[in-house]
Amino acid sequence: MSFLKKQQYLIFVFGSIVLYFLFAYFLERTSFYPLCFLWFTLFGCFFILMKNNQISFTNLVGIAIIFRLIFLFATPNLSQDFYRFIWDGRMILEGLNPYLSLPETFIQQNNYPIAQAEELYAGMGDLNGSHYTNYPPLNQLCFLIAAFFSSKSIFGAAIVLRLIIILADVGILYFGKRLLERLQLPIKNIFWYILNPFIIIEMTGNLHFEPVMLFFLMAGMYTLYQQKWIWSAILIAYSISVKLIPLLFLPLFFQWFVRLQTQEDSKTLSWYDFKVKPKNLLKLTAFYTIVFITVIVLFLPFYSSSLIENYFNSVGLWFGNFEFNASFYYIFREIGYLFRGYNEIAIIGKITPTLTILFLIILTFFRKNTSMVQLFTVMLFGLCFYYFTATTVHPWYLATPIILSIFTKYKFPILWSLVIILSYQAYANIPWQENLWFVSVEYILVFSYLIYEIRKNTKNKVHI
Repeated sequence: MSFLKKQQYLIFVFGSIVLYFLFAYFLERTSFYPLCFLWFTLFGCFFILMKNNQISFTNLVGIAIIFRLIFLFATPNLSQDFYRFIWDGRMILEGLNPYLSLPETFIQQNNYPIAQAEELYAGMGDLNGSHYTNYPPLNQLCFLIAAFFSSKSIFGAAIVLRLIIILADVGILYFGKRLLERLQLPIKNIFWYILNPFIIIEMTGNLHFEPVMLFFLMAGMYTLYQQKWIWSAILIAYSISVKLIPLLFLPLFFQWFVRLQTQEDSKTLSWYDFKVKPKNLLKLTAFYTIVFITVIVLFLPFYSSSLIENYFNSVGLWFGNFEFNASFYYIFREIGYLFRGYNEIAIIGKITPTLTILFLIILTFFRKNTSMVQLFTVMLFGLCFYYFTATTVHPWYLATPIILSIFTKYKFPILWSLVIILSYQAYANIPWQENLWFVSVEYILVFSYLIYEIRKNTKNKVHI
């Protein structure tokens, strides 16, 4: 009887397997209410498994891998991006630079440079096919690997991409666990990421490459903790070369290299608190130099006179053209409507990155982050500030806040990963259209819990 009681969690494991199978092979993105039912039920099972202290670490790892393998032969049903991944990879395999051409140009000219070009273009959609690729070079390497092993099958290429993402998650598990051990934090925290249905569905299921970026980031943070800062710089550069997001974290490493005059228990700092030594500044400068040189070297195989213009034009579109699942931006937009009578995205899209830079400067010089936990905390808040003010917040963006949060006292990204499914209500409408009531519910819940955690941790003297 005692044995049966200990194994009750298997009911939720098998239930999750069935739900993941239904999600992977039978769900359509436009079916919003079935989507929500599966999503919230899976999260319910997830929370029950996380709260069960009878499950061993090894069993949880096995469960997480099984959940991912369910998606192995599934076609992503919540995102079309993987078609562009396959297009870019096959372009490189054919010796063509994916940064210099538009898929729609080839299709309009009835020129098909790669296998299944028409199918890939139809899959990625006109919007994706009409813009230059903005995926950095190590991300392109992943696409090339898929093209190498499956140059004529979209299905086969998707399997290769999925295996890369699963392996990256295994790497995150390895470095995340080791770092948690070194920081004397509960190693079970890693499962807030590894076992999270959001991560399994959006990354493994829908082939978003945040896990590859986060693998290099976790490896970089682990080597930084070991004082192997040269290797850390290289690994963080690799992370940036998968996704650009870790660029935001670079200023926050300042205090790791530049010591403080005092170690008083204060969360705020002034300029006279810093103990600036030439040796430390040299090390910090070398760290940044290695990061940027490594990123530049990785881009060199794709270099041409128009690469920089095409790339930054494509990245800039996210600030000045696209709107999705935003929070404060939508408030600013409504204010703009009241006073100007039209959408102010061209102006607001330039202001919000500036606000992010200012906030990162404040975190860098006026908040104490000399320990690894403090560093993870300011990384979390710096990134979330950017997302809270951004014009576009796609669901898969949350992978980074989730992994950062497991090293902190803050768990609002976990709640966010639950309620962000409300943003998919936009795809239930034909044509696509957001219902801002759903977006409002999402962010009211997130901000309410964030405020609660800040007040609780401030009371307990936990530094933001």
